[in-house]
Amino acid sequence: MTSASADATDDIEAKLAEAIPQLDITGVTESEVPGFYEVSSSNGGNLLVSEDVQYLLTGDVLKVTPNGIANLSEEKRLGERSRTLDEFGMDGIITYPAKGEEQASVAVFTDIDCPYCRKFHNEVPELNDMGITVHYYGFPRSGPDTPSFAKYVSVWCADDQQAAMDAAKQGRSVASQNCENPVDAQYRLGQQVGVTGTPAIVTETGRIIPGYRPARQIAEALGVL
Repeated sequence: MTSASADATDDIEAKLAEAIPQLDITGVTESEVPGFYEVSSSNGGNLLVSEDVQYLLTGDVLKVTPNGIANLSEEKRLGERSRTLDEFGMDGIITYPAKGEEQASVAVFTDIDCPYCRKFHNEVPELNDMGITVHYYGFPRSGPDTPSFAKYVSVWCADDQQAAMDAAKQGRSVASQNCENPVDAQYRLGQQVGVTGTPAIVTETGRIIPGYRPARQIAEALGVL
């Protein structure tokens, strides 16, 4: 993939912004597909645009290699997810640390009322015992200004966040609280990195493991077992 000139990418960005004003463009780079450029946006997902901005392609870009089919789009997303999570930082994350020496860590986007999130939470102690740290990010699927969202805020605002999380995940009531909190920011972060359901487990490499998985299966995916 060759380096595109700043003038070319700026011209493409300007034309595309005029054609699709609702598209919040965050970058334009030359694609490995000849004659096309890759456009990143905060709206989620990437698309390919021809140099004359006449044609748009959506979906993953696959490449035939001597080792089989490579998903170029997913490979790029892995790095982008890792960078996005790193840039967000650890402030406001509810963490269940590994017991003893940490072997791996996962970022888990979770919903208090999601049955499979509760099932996952029951296995967090087993993950911790295997040296896996769990970092929880709030992702109430119903969105802001809903009961599920308020429950996560109450958990986050509790004096003992872990105890409140444990109680909420067991279906027990948690005292309603409100305070300055990062839940909305974490929810938007989940949308940005491509979370569509919960639990969504993101590895340190940026891979998303969607839905519930038994603790041992997660450990095997992380190379811990």
